[in-house]
Amino acid sequence: MEYTTLGTTGVEVSRLCLGTMGFGSSDWRDWVLDEEESHEIIDRAIDLGINFFDSANMYSRGESERILGDALEGYRDQAVVSTKCYYEMDENNPHSQGLSRKTIEQELDASLDRLGMDTVDLFFAHRWDEDTPIDVTLGALDDAVRRGKTRYLGASSMWTYQFAESLRTSEREGYERFDVMQNHYNLLYREEEREMLPYCNQRDVAVMTYSPLARGNLAVPFDEYETTDRGANDNWAHQYPYRDGGGETIIGRVEELAAEKDATMAQISLAWLLSKDPVTTPIIGVDSITHLEQAVDALDISLSESDMEWLEEPYEPLPVAGHS
Repeated sequence: MEYTTLGTTGVEVSRLCLGTMGFGSSDWRDWVLDEEESHEIIDRAIDLGINFFDSANMYSRGESERILGDALEGYRDQAVVSTKCYYEMDENNPHSQGLSRKTIEQELDASLDRLGMDTVDLFFAHRWDEDTPIDVTLGALDDAVRRGKTRYLGASSMWTYQFAESLRTSEREGYERFDVMQNHYNLLYREEEREMLPYCNQRDVAVMTYSPLARGNLAVPFDEYETTDRGANDNWAHQYPYRDGGGETIIGRVEELAAEKDATMAQISLAWLLSKDPVTTPIIGVDSITHLEQAVDALDISLSESDMEWLEEPYEPLPVAGHS
């Protein structure tokens, strides 16, 4: 395993972060693994040197956090754990969503209880809240840091001008700032290169990227995706423009380069992300130990400058996706 520093936090994290959206209950989404399978993957990740784990309160309505907390028992001091709030947790409780002070305080407490932790390492605003002024949100998050409920703060998927407003507000008010941006970025969706990634680099903000395999589109040939469990059952995958523009050509080139390098398509796609300077750590989601081990092996794959250019060349501008 390779390690890197998470922005300006001084915290050392593995180059791969294990995402836990796929752990919890298939009652939430068909492709989610149950507790026993989830534990096996988390245990193997620890064996492989992964020390960074990303969750959210909305994943399986909190069940993912509980499973992760149980799996990390005895390993808590070595692990770096992040979670998030914003999305609705209870349709009968209007305060279970958004980024008001009330919501942040109650949802962070609920997450800590499920995780079995007094403090989470990194707490994210999962999306931008149009209904709550950013200074209110940042004030509540700053208090969470000062009360010892989270060590660092992060934001996920917003417009760059919104993120810039957040950092300016933190500076003006003396609040803890967002140290990490978790955003949508992969070979099939590169709109973040226009503004967000350069801005994060300028402001020394760490970058965690989600959907590194474009919800599985970069892991199998173009015409086989719909036959996979993810392709057949993940409605979110079809809301993103992965297969538009130059997507089919890019997927074909990933397949061709994988065959040339005796690697999997997923490994080539991850190796591309790991080669991009702004990216601190991709968040990987896996449904088997085999896929986990293959993801770790992607760290050993070297892509030349010409490989990178060839993979990127067919890309066409796409509508922004992932901010809601």
